[in-house]
Formats: sequence, C-alpha cells, structure tokens
Amino acid sequence: TYRTMNPIVSQFRLSEISPTIPIMKSAIIATIIGSAAAFAPAPVAKTSTALNGAFDNEIGAASAELGCWDPLGYVTDGDQKRFDHLRGVELKHGRIAMLATWGYATTWSGARFPGCEDFPAGHETVLKIGTENLIPVLLTAGLLEITWKQKEGSFPGDFSATAFPVGFGPFARNEEDMIDLRTRELNNGRAAQMGILGMMVHEQLDGKPFIFFDKFDIYTPFGN
Repeated sequence: TYRTMNPIVSQFRLSEISPTIPIMKSAIIATIIGSAAAFAPAPVAKTSTALNGAFDNEIGAASAELGCWDPLGYVTDGDQKRFDHLRGVELKHGRIAMLATWGYATTWSGARFPGCEDFPAGHETVLKIGTENLIPVLLTAGLLEITWKQKEGSFPGDFSATAFPVGFGPFARNEEDMIDLRTRELNNGRAAQMGILGMMVHEQLDGKPFIFFDKFDIYTPFGN
C-alpha cells in the first residue's frame, strides 16, 4: 500500500511545493535588490555651486561641463566686482610669468644685456644682481604700474585707454577675434605661471630647468 501511495504522495507534495518555488525566487531577488539599494548613494538635488555659477560663460572656463571651476569658492556668491579684480590679478601674473619664462630661457642660453655679461643665469642671478642693478628693475616695474591703468567699463586687463596704449591692435578685427585673443592670452599666462615655477624648481633639484635638454637655441630673426 505504501509503495502504491508513495507516487501519489510524492506527486501531491511536489504539486504543493512547486508553486512556492517561483515565489521564493522572487522573494530572494527582491531581498538582494533591497540590500543593494541600501548601499546606493542617496539622490542629491542639483544646486547652484562653484561648478554651476554666475561666471560659467566667462572666458577661461575649464570646460562647458565644469564652467567656472572655483573649488575654493572665491566667487560663488556671484560678486562681479570681485571676479573682475581676481581676473585682473590673474592676467597680470600671467603676463609677468610669460616675460619671466622668456627671459629665463634666453639668459640660460647665453643672451645678456650690455654690462651684464658676467651675470649667472637662472635663480643664482637673484642672489648676485646687486643693489645697483636691482634699482633700475624696480623703477621700471613701478613706471609700468603707474602708466598702464585699467580702462573703465571694459574687460579686466584692458589698458588701451592710457597715454601709452597697449592691446591687440589690428589683430582684433571684431568681437570674435577679441574673445579668441583674450582667451589665448589668459591660457598662455596660466601655462607660463606653471612653466616658470617648474623651471625654478628643477634648477634647484638637478641644475636642469628644462628637464629634457640643457638650453634653448636663441632665435635671432635678423642675425646675431
């Protein structure tokens, strides 16, 4: 009798258990998904930050995605006056750095002003320039500082309204050219600031400021 009933009982038990298998699978999957969701980051509402601020359309923005990249939050409040001041400071440092990079490379390659033939190149010059040679440098810097003034109502760094005007001249034929030239100047100034810093650091490390080669060949378009 047991043997006769056993297939029936087995079939009954299987039919009783079988419907529960998909339910158990679904329950297990749901549990796994729920556990994973517990460790997922919570959604964050998009807010106006340094990466999404009032100056995203200014020249020199990091990219269309980053906009005005300001991780320290100097201009996140949208203060136009403060932004213009910082942009002017950035441009001034960039212009000085471009001249410094050019001067560093040419003097390291042997170029000298008359009377300075015995001067060393690189950082060592700062220690041996002497007061009599430092004063003309400081006077020249002071003269440039009081001669070139910011043009009222124009973009930061525009010194075209002074007695000795400076600017992009005939190269800025229209607004598009002006924006392109301003962007180039800003980016070259940023690169020069990093460049002059790198030269000085590497000169102190191993005496080779240009890392891969010893000097530049001096460009003389009109001969020596």
